[in-house]
Amino acid sequence: MPKVFTSKSQKKGELGEDLACRFLMKHGYYIVERNYTRRLGEIDIIAEKYGVIHFIEVKSVSFYATIRPEENMHPMKLKKIYRTIEVYIQERGIKDKDWQLDLVCVLLDEVGKRAKFRVIENIV
Repeated sequence: MPKVFTSKSQKKGELGEDLACRFLMKHGYYIVERNYTRRLGEIDIIAEKYGVIHFIEVKSVSFYATIRPEENMHPMKLKKIYRTIEVYIQERGIKDKDWQLDLVCVLLDEVGKRAKFRVIENIV
């Protein structure tokens, strides 16, 4: 069942994730799963490239925002993501697989229908 987004920020987040997936695929990533959700939290995108699993958090803001996307990545959010990653790894039985947590920052120009991307790898 597709997610129903009601708020403007939820719609912006969904658009940012859609665009981030396209960007990642253009750069050689295979999208394994989206919006992996468990009681502890959610992982926006799970992708694979060169045999490494990438757990990807997407942060989107407007071109005109006064805050950078990465400034929305708080320590409590990181803690929830790490716990969710642990659950994913255990469920899939991939303890021996290399993985990393990446951040994709999306700057959205909703009027001009454009976006700029920045990937920050191994955010820890």
